[in-house]
Amino acid sequence: MRLTPRPLALSALALLAPFATACSAFSDDGGGNAGNGEVTVAAAFYPLAYVAERVAAGTDTEVTLLTQPGTEPHDLELTVKETADLAGADLVVYESQFQPAVDDAVEQNASGAILDAATVVDLIPFEESAEEHEEHGEHEEEGEEHAEEGEDHEHGDVDPHFWQDPLRVADLADAVADELAEVDSAHADRYRSNAEALRADLTTLDEEYAAGLAQCERDTIVVSHDAFGYLEKYGLHVASIVGLSPDAEPTGAALGELQELIRTEGITTVFSEPLKPALGENFADDLGLTNGVLDPVEGLTDATTDEDYLTLMQANLGAIVAANGCR
Repeated sequence: MRLTPRPLALSALALLAPFATACSAFSDDGGGNAGNGEVTVAAAFYPLAYVAERVAAGTDTEVTLLTQPGTEPHDLELTVKETADLAGADLVVYESQFQPAVDDAVEQNASGAILDAATVVDLIPFEESAEEHEEHGEHEEEGEEHAEEGEDHEHGDVDPHFWQDPLRVADLADAVADELAEVDSAHADRYRSNAEALRADLTTLDEEYAAGLAQCERDTIVVSHDAFGYLEKYGLHVASIVGLSPDAEPTGAALGELQELIRTEGITTVFSEPLKPALGENFADDLGLTNGVLDPVEGLTDATTDEDYLTLMQANLGAIVAANGCR
């Protein structure tokens, strides 16, 4: 049963506090379960879990994903079991200010090592992305209006969606390898060699994006929520219907400017998202445009449980190439 009401979720955290203390007490080396040869990692949402699994491959390390497939990561409320998994983990990998429930659980219950992705991947200031969007018709005041509606800025002043840049994901992998090497020194070489192999794959993906988007008829994409700003490193311009939160409601001013942008840029496609498709689909239908799908890769769905980060990112690249007439 999922504990939806916020007060109940916090009560569960309080009840688990003694449990967390007990977990750390069982290990002579402070590494949770590492002392008995079994290492556990709690990863807050999918991209972090993917990195942890790749880095830990070939060891006895167990990675637990706290955000289950089909769950919107922004909306996560931890169950008692998920909170216990976090409390007893030898390493917790999360991103601060992205999932408030996880932030609370880390602060109150984490007993092992903690790795905050926000501290190692060089997050882009949100204002920087907003200024770039404004040059291509994005309404910079959109974020302020959404804030009045309670949308933002729970993420602070930075764009949290760093995993849209494969090289930042590689930086996270190196940090995860270093943390696991501290927890489980017996497999330190394996963790670091796995991180190197993952960096090679991510470098290839980065090169595929750079080459695939180098020559396009259009350089702007219209997306549901502002989860793709890191793709601007490849020369793309990203215009979103709403801001950083997918639960926000679009303003009339923002929709009007998007329509003008679509006309002037000759945009043919509006991209929706797998977990919340209605926003993009409705906007595309209203304007008689093609509705495409871009996965923000924040979490898996029932339809993508057989995919992984690399294949989802490659599918996104193919969708953008087709929509923007790239060659």
